[in-house]
Amino acid sequence: MFKEFGRERVWAQPDTVIGGSGRAAATPTPSAAQGRRNFACAFGAAPRQVPAAQADRVAARLGPPSMKHCAKFFCLNAARQSRFVLRAAMNPIEIKLPRWKHSGGLRVLIVPDKFKGTLAAPGVCAAIAAGWKSVRPEDVLEWLPMSDGGDGFGEAMGGLLKARVRSVKTMDAAHRPVTIKWWWEPEKKLAIVEAARVNGLAGLPPKKFHPFQLDTFGLGRVLADAAESGARRCLVGIGGSATNDGGFGLARSLGWKFFDGGGCELDQWWQLDSLVRVVPPLKSLKLPITVAVDVLNPLLGARGCSRVYGPQKGLRMEDMAFAERCLRRLKIVLEQQCKIRHATTPGAGAAGGLGFGLMAFAGAQARSGFELFAEAANLEKRIRRSDLVITGEGAVDRQTFMGKGVGQVAQLCRKRNVPCIAVAGAVKVPAKTGTLFSSMSALTEIATLEQARRRAAHHLEKLAAAIARNGFSRSTMAKSMIL
Repeated sequence: MFKEFGRERVWAQPDTVIGGSGRAAATPTPSAAQGRRNFACAFGAAPRQVPAAQADRVAARLGPPSMKHCAKFFCLNAARQSRFVLRAAMNPIEIKLPRWKHSGGLRVLIVPDKFKGTLAAPGVCAAIAAGWKSVRPEDVLEWLPMSDGGDGFGEAMGGLLKARVRSVKTMDAAHRPVTIKWWWEPEKKLAIVEAARVNGLAGLPPKKFHPFQLDTFGLGRVLADAAESGARRCLVGIGGSATNDGGFGLARSLGWKFFDGGGCELDQWWQLDSLVRVVPPLKSLKLPITVAVDVLNPLLGARGCSRVYGPQKGLRMEDMAFAERCLRRLKIVLEQQCKIRHATTPGAGAAGGLGFGLMAFAGAQARSGFELFAEAANLEKRIRRSDLVITGEGAVDRQTFMGKGVGQVAQLCRKRNVPCIAVAGAVKVPAKTGTLFSSMSALTEIATLEQARRRAAHHLEKLAAAIARNGFSRSTMAKSMIL
């Protein structure tokens, strides 16, 4: 048997029991059943017996069914500040032992999304960090504000890529003049655009405009500015939109023209039910675009943009059939006359069909906004070197577990066997569905919903302090990883 600690490797026979001191015990397990029960778990100095049911749960998590009869061992050596999992098998196996990097405390990665309508992602980071530090000042905290394509995408990606801020005059979704920021990375000639700064819901007065009055025309001017600046590639985050025009406004700003049966040009997307002819621009936009999408919905149907996201933008039930008819007509004419077929591409329904519009009218390629963020942030490496990850968003709901950024952070943590806890304004799923997380906590546990919205940072700081106070020592982290 060969064994070292830290970054070195361990070789162990399948019936070896690892004791609380981190040393390999000489006594082999008498049988498979006993080996399962002698699941050595050290919270301090000595191992303890673990019920077979608990050992089986860990066995199921650490190995395939064929290995369940072998002993599975988890060790946490607080004194040496080392932790490792030994996966026992019928043959000797190799184990890598990651180290606690900071002897004074835990290394905590704080990687939340925004609390929509109340707190941007950097503010969420600051509140969590302040609360946590008030209880555990010895811990080392790393902030990483996250965006998977919506509000905050520009600042998040621009900060990670050390891009410079630029500005351009354009118009918002209601055609009011605005000056908005976009980001420029000169070495790669990369432009980063956050569409929500142009046609975002947060930039409009509540309930003043109906979606039939809004479009994406202003985004075209921003893309043109990026192209004129010499960009060779452009990332566009499109979440958080107020529009439902299928990219019709964007197309018009790029030079596309739309006509009805009488030859009259259409300039409002609600006129698209009478669309007969589409004329592409003489000069197309020469800018490779990657669209960062945070949802995979198609353009039309029960899962399309109008029916799923239209109500939160102001579409009423009586508007749905007409909105759907307009976008369906756009899709049919583009297929027939321009051979453009993107209506069922995953992400086409993102941002009220803007995903479809960018693919159809600007030749864009869609990618997961979270994947783009994770690559730029080197997120897996950050998680791997962390002892604990804290993530969160305004609401942990069923969408969290269906590909949203917070759920994907938890997936990466599970892959790396790092505890992950979620904080939210509200938790809208049963506790049993939250198995991705070591724990889930909501502001509504310590305040009313109205109080949480009004003083989100204050209550989030209190919640983070309560979580730290109630026990994220190494021993409780170990328990959360094996239960």
